[in-house]
Amino acid sequence: MDQAIDYALSEEKPTSPISPAPERPSADEAPHLTRREREVAALVAQGFTSCQIASKLVVSERTVDNHVANILKKFSLRSREQIAARMVEQSPRRD
Repeated sequence: MDQAIDYALSEEKPTSPISPAPERPSADEAPHLTRREREVAALVAQGFTSCQIASKLVVSERTVDNHVANILKKFSLRSREQIAARMVEQSPRRD
């Protein structure tokens, strides 16, 4: 999990040209995720594959892929790594 988070937060240049991401909504305007989308996002952030998530949540892999697509769309993200980074940003800090 730590490797996935480190990669997601790294400043490495992508291998293909990507247009800049649109601005994120402020916390007050953040999109609402369903309970299941939050569960899927948390497992994505832990580095689980769609197949592993499907097994854990007892749903089909296609259902997991649909949830991931919805999360990406709601937050205007382009990758699972960005979901992981977003989850880290939103998690309460333990100092």
